[in-house]
Amino acid sequence: MSIGSEAPIDVMVAEKMAIEILSPREQVKLRRAARCAALTLAHVKSKLSAGVTTAEIDRWAREHTKSSGARPSQLGYKGFPAAVCTSRNAVVCHGIPRDDEVLGRGDIVNVDVTSELDGFHGDLSETIAIGALSREAAHGTDVSRRCLDAAILVVRDGARLGDIGAAIEALASREGCSVVTDFDGHGIGRRMHMDPHVSHAGFAGTGARLRAGMAFTIEPLINLGSPAVRVLEDQWTVVTEDGSLSAQFEHTVLVTREGCEVLTRLP
Repeated sequence: MSIGSEAPIDVMVAEKMAIEILSPREQVKLRRAARCAALTLAHVKSKLSAGVTTAEIDRWAREHTKSSGARPSQLGYKGFPAAVCTSRNAVVCHGIPRDDEVLGRGDIVNVDVTSELDGFHGDLSETIAIGALSREAAHGTDVSRRCLDAAILVVRDGARLGDIGAAIEALASREGCSVVTDFDGHGIGRRMHMDPHVSHAGFAGTGARLRAGMAFTIEPLINLGSPAVRVLEDQWTVVTEDGSLSAQFEHTVLVTREGCEVLTRLP
């Protein structure tokens, strides 16, 4: 979830959206941007351990993005002060990296990377375990990952936007978790945020019809407790209202005639 994703709208309204269909040349550029972001996240992930500060994560991401010839899309976006979001434990999303926030054993931290390369943006995030996790933290992380996988499986030419949210909501409910509905996935391409809004809850068979060439993010936020959230005084950091753990995984996907291509998944 790149910072600034909007609150969800009713899936039926999505029929009126102007959802861009990318040309083959544009798809190539989007693939490159997505791979660039994925490589930066992989680089950061390889360096994470107990004792690392979230400010160090931001610094590593900036350095790697620059070395790749790209730009951190989130840096300065609507005043956001960092290159990545770092959301630890009960932080749902949009966590600001800090020198005084130190990762400890048993923590989970979501690192959200969005990179702009040659005019196109790639966006992904992953919740990363710092050492061995409690049963509760491991469960929430696993459910979040599987919710994303379940959503990806329903994406294909001719499917509906509502199918995505329905798949996520059904799995989360079966596993005793809740889905945050205050933030969505989003279209992506020449801009970081575009149509459509991709709700992570909804009804199958409703919403705009997916067509080959559409590109968007899927990024379910899964809480172990209530889905209610609140924004801290910094006006960015979103936390669970009840203090429960939250986990998120995100990919940028491209709709194809056969299904979809996960652009931010490395081999």
